[in-house]
Amino acid sequence: MFIIDRFEGEMAVIEHRDRTFNFPRYLLPPEAKEGQALSFSVTIDQATTKQRRAKVERLLDELVEE
Repeated sequence: MFIIDRFEGEMAVIEHRDRTFNFPRYLLPPEAKEGQALSFSVTIDQATTKQRRAKVERLLDELVEE
C-alpha cells in the first residue's frame, strides 16, 4: 500500500511500508490529498524503447565511423 504522507512543493512524499520517497506531484490526480491510498500500474512502452535503442545504435555507429 502506498500512502500520500504530505506534499512538499512540487513533490508528494509517498510512504510505502517503512520507507518514504518523493514523487512528482504533477503525476498524481489533481484531487489527491494527504492520507489517501494510492495504487500504481507500471507498463513498459515497447515502441518507445525500440526507438530509443535504434537512436543509440545510430549514434554509436556514427562514433565508430569517425
